[in-house]
This record gives sequence, structure tokens and C-alpha cells, in this order.
Amino acid sequence: MLELSSKTNLLEQKSYQYELQDVKQANLYRDLFNYEEVPKVAFNHRRVPMGMPEEIWITDTTFRDGQQSVEPYTVKQIVDLYKLMHKLGGPFGIIRQTEFFVYSEKDRKAVEECMSLGLKFPEVTTWIRATKEDFQLVKDLNIRETGILLSCSDYHIFNKLKLTRRQALEQYTGAVKMALEAGIVPRCHLEDITRADFYGFVVPLVNELQKLSEESGIPVKIRACDTMGYGVPYTEVALPRSVAGIVYGLQHYSNVPSEYLEWHGHNDFYKAVANASTAWMYGACAVNCSLLGIGERTGNIPLEAMVMEYASLRGSMDGMDPSAITEIGEYFKNEIGYDIPPMTPFVGRYFNTTRAGIHADGLMKDEEIYNIFNTEKILRRKPSVMIGKASGLAGIAYWINTNYGLSGNSMVDKRDPLVIRLKEWIDAEYQGGRQTTLSPAELETEIERLSEGKLGRM
Repeated sequence: MLELSSKTNLLEQKSYQYELQDVKQANLYRDLFNYEEVPKVAFNHRRVPMGMPEEIWITDTTFRDGQQSVEPYTVKQIVDLYKLMHKLGGPFGIIRQTEFFVYSEKDRKAVEECMSLGLKFPEVTTWIRATKEDFQLVKDLNIRETGILLSCSDYHIFNKLKLTRRQALEQYTGAVKMALEAGIVPRCHLEDITRADFYGFVVPLVNELQKLSEESGIPVKIRACDTMGYGVPYTEVALPRSVAGIVYGLQHYSNVPSEYLEWHGHNDFYKAVANASTAWMYGACAVNCSLLGIGERTGNIPLEAMVMEYASLRGSMDGMDPSAITEIGEYFKNEIGYDIPPMTPFVGRYFNTTRAGIHADGLMKDEEIYNIFNTEKILRRKPSVMIGKASGLAGIAYWINTNYGLSGNSMVDKRDPLVIRLKEWIDAEYQGGRQTTLSPAELETEIERLSEGKLGRM
């Protein structure tokens, strides 16, 4: 059958009807996933067209996937982070949704307090087990949408759930029917899609879900979950590891609209951000992230990274307030006690700090030489330098002003007695054989001593 595509304005074949392949043995793709070796990337040289949607956005899993990986947040911490997420996402809802557990009384109280704020974005959604009791709980909370787990690789279907593909498909469609009967939008989490038989199980399953959506008149959302971080962003990669191929295939063979298609990735092979950007560029409207990338094992897609990716791809923040990223980082550090690795982009203590003496000299002359962008304007984080053997009086003064947030008349210059005395102490350290740069803690301790505690109290 030929149909005129509203996306390409070309006649396209729509007669691809992949049927379930109810195999007797699990297909574990042992040529790719040997387990005794690093997973392999196979190419088939098939290109799929790039097709970024007119509108793209970010969704959040900080209070679901993220919270499984750290000490559980308190209700107050969840509400505070939700407010900061709203500030970051801006009035147009670039951070569109966030998801919560609802199993415990604490979970439900956090949901209720966030909803009571009356904020349109991010919309509060949930993640539940596929039981009638859980669907009723979501309905009682007046929540419009919930996530449901639909594991789709044979690793899960055969080895974990002990089902056949036919049994899994019937179980999953039954769960989605329960959601639709309750009037709730189901967001189907296709777990482990990058190890799944795409044409033999994923497409037939999603086709059945699309039929249920048409019959009920309620959208069925599809979240493609790269549970183990096996997805790759390169062109011409073979399924099941091709991010572009998965997104294109769900649209082309299962007719999933871009606005109902979402990518959820993990960072096991350092590809989380690149994969998420690829999902956007090849047709998914949404990418699912967590604050600071906190999540299972190596973490999820860092939400703050995708804020920057959005601005890079769209050429605008579209109302987002990136200074909230700095506030979020400070909140995790000071209120939650989370230890942010110091080199973490955008939120780490040293992300815009240069260590090399020659770099510090360039930074002081023109910060654009060694700073990625105007971090003071965009993130309210001034670039900084590390103090070492060749820092000089000007570099030391620059570090003190930046580290202590001094401005105007409170700033010190290279002639300040404190700067001179600190320089003498630093010189003595290196004359004694030191080779490494000085840590902020060392400098702060010496400044505390030299200023008799006055600067540390500023």
C-alpha cells in the first residue's frame, strides 16, 4: 500500500507488517554479545534518513531511575529539586515531564506536594507495576500518565521472565489494556531494546499497542530503553544496536508519531549523550534524563547535558534558565551531601578551571581563550585557575577573588599583602621539591591562617 508521507511529502510503502516470531530458543545475539569480550559493533551500511521533529523536549527520571541509585531523597528534597527543574525548564516546558514511584506513603506525599504547586511543567507522571491495584492508585492521585515495564529482549523474556515471546506479548498487551480501561496514558518502557529482536518481537509488539491506541482513542507512548548502554550513534550500524535504526524503525514500521516516541539511555560505554542527541535527530521528540546523570550503574543521560545539547541544536535556550544548573549542583552538594566528581561538565568544581600555568596566563588576559563559553553569564560560574609553581601574583589574586566570590571594593589585587604572603608560602612549597598544583583545600587553609580567619568569613 502506498501513502503520502506528511513528513517527507513522498509516496512511501506502508505494507510492512512484521509478525511475531515465536522462536523456541532465545536469540541472545552471541556474535555481538559474547559476554567474555567487549560487545562488538556491526555495520550493515543501511542509511536511515535524519528527521528531527519540529519540537523536541526533555523528560526526567531523577525521582525514579535516579533515586534507585542513591540514598532515597526526602520529600523536601524532591520538592526542592522539582522547583529547580521547573526553573531550569522555563515557561515553555522544555523539561516536559518527570516520573515518580508511588509505592510508599513518602512517595505519594512527594507526588501530592509537587502537584499542589500547580506548575504546568514538568508534568508529574508515575512508574508502576502492571496491576489493577497500581492503576487504581495512579487514577486516585489524578495522574494522567504512567510508565509500565515491557521487557523486550530474549535475555529478559526467556531468561528472567521464563516466558515465550507469544506469552510476553499477550501479558504486555493485557497490561496496557488495563491502563487504557482506567483512562490512563500508558508509557511503555521497552526495556533492553538494544539487545532485542527488532523485527521478530519489538515491531510486532508495538503494532499491537498501536491498535489498542486506535481502538481506545488514548495515546500509547513508546519509550525505547537502552538499558545496558549498548546503543551506538554511528550511521550504517546494524540493529539491534543502532539508535537511528531503532527510532526510524518504530516510526516507519509501527507508525509511532514522534511526539509519542522517547529515548531512555544509560552511560555504560560513555555514549549516553551522543545517543540521546541521535534519537532527537532521527525522529524522537523526547529524551529521558536524570539530574547529574545519577542512575543505575554508570548512570542515565545527564539532564543538564541535554539542556546544552538542545541549545546547540536549536540555537536558543527557548526560555530555559541554565543558571539553575549551578543551583542544582550546589543543592546536591550542600543539601543532599552528594559528592559530585570535580571534573563533571557544568556542575563539577573544576569544570571551568585550568591547571596549566600557561593556560592560566591566557585566561587572565582573555578568558575566551580557555573557557568553553561565558560560564559566568550562562551558568553564573566564573572560570578559575589552579595555583601552581608558575602562577604569579596576578594568578593568585585571580584565584582568591574567584574562589571567595569577591567583587568590587572587596577584591584583592596582586599588591595586596595577603597575596604577597601567600605567594611566598607557595614558593617555599615548590622550593621544597613539590611538583603538583595546590588543592583548593590547602590554599583555603593557608589563607585562613594568613588572614586570621577574616577572608574565610567573608
